[in-house]
Amino acid sequence: MRLVTFSHGGDPRPGMIVGDVVADLSKLGYKDLVSFLEDGERAISAAGKLATSPGDAPRRTDVKLHAPLLFPPKFICIGLNYRDHAIESGMEIPTTPTVFTKYHNTVIGTGEAIQIPPVSQKVDYEVEFAFVIGKKGKNIPAAKWEEHVFGYTIVHDVSARDYQMATSQWTIGKTFDTFGPMGPELVSKDEVPDPHNLRISFELNGKVLQDSNTQQLVFRIPDLVEYLSKVMTLVPGDIVSTGTPPGVGFARKPPIFMKAGDEAVCRVEKLGELRNPCVAGK
Repeated sequence: MRLVTFSHGGDPRPGMIVGDVVADLSKLGYKDLVSFLEDGERAISAAGKLATSPGDAPRRTDVKLHAPLLFPPKFICIGLNYRDHAIESGMEIPTTPTVFTKYHNTVIGTGEAIQIPPVSQKVDYEVEFAFVIGKKGKNIPAAKWEEHVFGYTIVHDVSARDYQMATSQWTIGKTFDTFGPMGPELVSKDEVPDPHNLRISFELNGKVLQDSNTQQLVFRIPDLVEYLSKVMTLVPGDIVSTGTPPGVGFARKPPIFMKAGDEAVCRVEKLGELRNPCVAGK
């Protein structure tokens, strides 16, 4: 199942890719993908029936795709979670997950513009593989992670390094408007047999700058579900972005930072391509 948020001559609404068309999940009474996920197995069953007869559904090429989760209940990010990235950052491989957050103001979809703020001279790229919670839980054992994860998507953890590194707390450098591109789809876990063996890459203006595999994750999905759920109740629609592989801009010699006129492309095997132009922000 591949879920999207789309618009076709109206407001954004939840949808499901069925072949080359987009079935409208709002016809089933769901206002967004969070409400769809909250309805659990009933929603999945109803979507399955809709897939067999999507009706007068628009073609995928005729709709605008937005971020799958426009207003995720939580947007959780994990830092330094690839071994080689920790090393290139000059930091030790963590023994406890490094956690920070992004907010709704950062969320944009594929094709939408990343705004390069005039107050930052060091806007960096970070392609990330993310998982999305489908079932509420607290104190979830690692062995039961699959009961609570619905599926996966791509996140671009855009980072203003000058703001991020100004203090020990990273969030301020991660939460500029448009700094959380996401999508293009939310892919259910049954379509991704092994989430810990996916090629992940980033391309800037046609040049590949990051190219790794989720095999290199320090803390994998079961670890993160267990760790986070000891602290907070995880609910449907929560997104956890699992960190970026090596090759980020600030660690290069000379450094490479994004600027207006650039095009950023994030790819994760089986999840598609997240493509965003960069423009001058306000």
